[in-house]
Amino acid sequence: MQREHLAIAVILTLATGCDNVAWEGLGLRLKPPASPTALSSGQSGITQDLGDEEQSLGLPKRPILLSGKRTGSTAKLTAVGEVKGNSLTEIPNQGIRPETTDDFSLGLITQGSEWVLFSEGVRVGRMIAQEVSLDDRFCTLRPAISGIVELVSEASDVEQLIALPIDVAGSRSFKPYTAHRHNYNQRVASLALASEVIPSVGAEWPSSLLDSRTDIHAFQLPGEPGQAIAATFLYQDQMITSPPGPGAYSLFVMGDVTSGTYEISYMWYRLAESQGKGVPRYLDHIDWNGDGSEDILLEMFGSEDRWFAGLTRQDGRWIRSFEDSCNSATTEK
Repeated sequence: MQREHLAIAVILTLATGCDNVAWEGLGLRLKPPASPTALSSGQSGITQDLGDEEQSLGLPKRPILLSGKRTGSTAKLTAVGEVKGNSLTEIPNQGIRPETTDDFSLGLITQGSEWVLFSEGVRVGRMIAQEVSLDDRFCTLRPAISGIVELVSEASDVEQLIALPIDVAGSRSFKPYTAHRHNYNQRVASLALASEVIPSVGAEWPSSLLDSRTDIHAFQLPGEPGQAIAATFLYQDQMITSPPGPGAYSLFVMGDVTSGTYEISYMWYRLAESQGKGVPRYLDHIDWNGDGSEDILLEMFGSEDRWFAGLTRQDGRWIRSFEDSCNSATTEK
C-alpha cells in the first residue's frame, strides 16, 4: 500500500517551552539541531571548515534577526541583520555568490539550526531550518532558511514572523498572544496625523488623503496604556518595487495614545525626487536584543529593490537606528 506523506504545521498546545508535544494522539519528540561536531564532520551534508574563505566572506559573529512569511505549514525566513546593541548591522555579503550557499550557511545560519519565532512582539513558536538558500528578492543577496513551523495554538493563523536564534532567545518566556486589528477610530486618527504632518513638511496634498493611505497597522507595545498605530501614505507612487511618478513622496507616521487621543510619535517624510524612492511598511515589533525595550522593523520598497530599516527608542523618542546601505539615505543620529 502506498503511503502519502503530509507536511503539517505542528501546533504547540501548551506554551511551556517543553520539547515534547502531542498532536492528534501522536507523541512527538522535537530533536535539537545538529551539534557543531556533527556539522564539521559532514553529518549534515554541509561542507567542512572554510578556513581562509570563511574570513573573506565576513561571516556573522553576532545573533541574526530573520523575517519572513508562513505559507501553510512552512515558512521562509530571510536574514535582516546582525543584532548589535540596540540596533542592527548589515550582514556582510562580499564575495557571496549563489554557488557558495553552503559555505555561507556555515556561519550562524545552518541546516538544523533552531530559531525562536515571534509575532506581535511575543514568542509564538519555533522552527528548525531544513533548507538554507540565498534570497535574491532584496538589494543584496541574503541567507534564508525554510522549514516547518511549530506554533502555539492561539497563533495558528499568524503569517508574518520574526525569528532569533535559540541560543539567544530560548530563555524568553511565552506570553499571551493577541492579533491586533485596527478599528475605525484608529483609521480616523491616522488621517489626522497625516493631516498634521503634510503641511509641516510642505508636501503636496493628495486629491484624497483616504485613498493615499496604502497601509495601516495597530499594535500593542509592552507597558503602554493603549495601542499604537503605524500608517503609510503615498503620493504618485505604489507600495511595490516600481519607479515613482512625478513629485512622488512617501509619508510614514506612527502615533501613541496620550490623554485619549493619538499624537505623533514618529514620522518619516521622503521625497522621491531628492532622496530616491523608499516606501516604508510596518512589519512587526520585537525586543531584538532583550534589553526590555521594543524595536520596530520596517520593510522598504524602492524603484528597483527592497530592503529593511529599523526604529529604536532613544531617550524616549523613536529614531531610525538602522537602514541597509543599498539605499542612499543616511541613518538618523
